[in-house]
Amino acid sequence: MAKRKNKLRLGLFIAPFHALNEDPTLALERDLELTQYADELGLAEVWFGEHHSGGYEIIMSPELMIAAAAQRTKRIMLGTGVITLPYHNPLMVANRIAQLDHLTRGRVIFGAGPGLLTADAHMLGLDARESREKLDQGLSVVKRLLAGEMVTEKTSWYDLHDAHCHLLPNQEAIEIAVASAFTPSGGTLAAKHDTAMLCLAATSPDGYDALSGNWKIAQEAAGKFGRTMDPARVRCATDMHIAETREEAMDQARKGFAITQRYFVNQTAHLAASPMDVTLEQMVESGEAIVGTPDDAIAQIRRLEEKIPDFGTLLLFDKNWAGTGHKKRSLELLMRYVLPEINGTNASRQKSFDWQGEHAQEYLETMQQATQRAFEKHAKENPQG
Repeated sequence: MAKRKNKLRLGLFIAPFHALNEDPTLALERDLELTQYADELGLAEVWFGEHHSGGYEIIMSPELMIAAAAQRTKRIMLGTGVITLPYHNPLMVANRIAQLDHLTRGRVIFGAGPGLLTADAHMLGLDARESREKLDQGLSVVKRLLAGEMVTEKTSWYDLHDAHCHLLPNQEAIEIAVASAFTPSGGTLAAKHDTAMLCLAATSPDGYDALSGNWKIAQEAAGKFGRTMDPARVRCATDMHIAETREEAMDQARKGFAITQRYFVNQTAHLAASPMDVTLEQMVESGEAIVGTPDDAIAQIRRLEEKIPDFGTLLLFDKNWAGTGHKKRSLELLMRYVLPEINGTNASRQKSFDWQGEHAQEYLETMQQATQRAFEKHAKENPQG
């Protein structure tokens, strides 16, 4: 495998997914605890979602979670994963992001998307079929506002008059990312607005198959604007839980997987392709998820690199498949053994180890000679000793 041009980073994508019989207060506390552990372990970033229906994904405001997480963490970047931009006035979004950037001391990433749950749009009286166009409009405005511009613009869903952020962000330029799944629209928007890409279906069957095609479309679109797409700004999201053995990993994840599947089945049971009968073993066999060992995780990353060489960050969906203790151990194994292998972190150590071994005999002989000389010197200086 060719050497990476940039180091792969690891992050968490916390939608989240919490069972209906779980105390919601403690569930959210668990999400913050996991974020704090990720910070201590050295993960690069954590993303929080926005959902308003369905009962499982109980973060309604990623901004509030980021504000809370900022008080418990020191260095990890905190992303909105994602703000459903068509649900909000762009000026209000820009103002909240700017304020958060100060509260986090410059650790905010602004992720935006069209919205995944049609039920959310229904409650707001919105036509979800218009969401991608609105994302395009709103993203342009938020970018301009965060850059300090004054905006006067009217569309079907906002009317701005001399709008501006009277408090600009702490960072010189906040990183912005656009959600991308199966269609090329996310990559096209990322190219148009010069943002990062959040590939949120990177290892699902349809998403994986489309990954390289969408990346090519994004590159071609960027070329039309005189820009290039940097793969280091691409995040690929997947399901992954690892342990010392595959058997342990499967045992740890099986019950939580079944609980989470109920959520997806509830939305798709009427479809012929519903995940109603999909087992954890089938997801692993298809390559959609990794439940196994560090070697299995490495192999999955290599698969993704075939689609987008040198992609920047592996995002792990946090679906509560495993208990918190096992989840933390999985993250530790990924940081301790998987990322070093992908990034070649220990190449110089291995080289030094091999070099020392190759010269072991001569160095041993030199040591023995030095020891003999020491005895001889002592004997000469102490003839009676």
